[in-house]
Amino acid sequence: MVGPSRPQFVLFGSSIVQISLNVGGWGSILTDLYDRKVDVILRGYAGWNSRNALQVLNQIFPHDAGVQPSLVIVYFGGNDAMRPHPSGLGPHVPLHEYIQNMTKIYLHLKSLSENMRIIFLTCPPVDEAMIFQYYGNAFDNQERTNEGCRIYSAALVEMCKQIDCQVINLWTAFQHRDDWGADYLSDGIHLSSEGCKIVVKEILKVLREAEWEPSLYWIKMADEFSDDSPYYTVCPNGETTMNISHYISRWKIEWMDRDEAEAIDSKSLFM
Repeated sequence: MVGPSRPQFVLFGSSIVQISLNVGGWGSILTDLYDRKVDVILRGYAGWNSRNALQVLNQIFPHDAGVQPSLVIVYFGGNDAMRPHPSGLGPHVPLHEYIQNMTKIYLHLKSLSENMRIIFLTCPPVDEAMIFQYYGNAFDNQERTNEGCRIYSAALVEMCKQIDCQVINLWTAFQHRDDWGADYLSDGIHLSSEGCKIVVKEILKVLREAEWEPSLYWIKMADEFSDDSPYYTVCPNGETTMNISHYISRWKIEWMDRDEAEAIDSKSLFM
């Protein structure tokens, strides 16, 4: 293990998690945003449903791990919500079993540490016409429908209310505009870079507003190795050096709310 030990954020889910470290992906944005603060760990598995997740849950999140994650963001549901194939094979999981599986995932994670925080993501909407455009008849007899995604998303939101767990309803978050499919999806199923921005904004909203101690919101978390050093670039006064760890990259302003952005001194920005 590389030291020193940082807080860990684990992204656990299917393809929307696996490809989240692409350029412009929501995982890559979080990783950049939490530089010098958090190790973002990816556990994404394309094609998986909640049954797959349960089969390896103890291997990915073992009880005897030396360090448990500070935050786990869980996404399963899009594959579960596909229609059942006549053969009995395929990713479909009946709604009642899906909720049971997601509850089991939650209970296992909570059993690992009382300080672990958990956020569930519902499946985003799907654009059925775009899916056919990209994949043709590949999903015959096991189609993805936007109505199916709505039903599974609503059930997950209700489950999280019952167990008092944070949940982000991506199905509703994406559909605030008429052209959501073209803007937020790359192939009718997976997220475009603009869709990934919606995911990040919703996650940051939860982290900003949650009354968690310690806070997991990026602005409030300490930087690693933030002490002054005589080896940094010398300031114009010729007597002190610039502690870069105290500066904020300009691109991060996009992820601040208005009050946070206004509070930033322009002299504390770089790059």
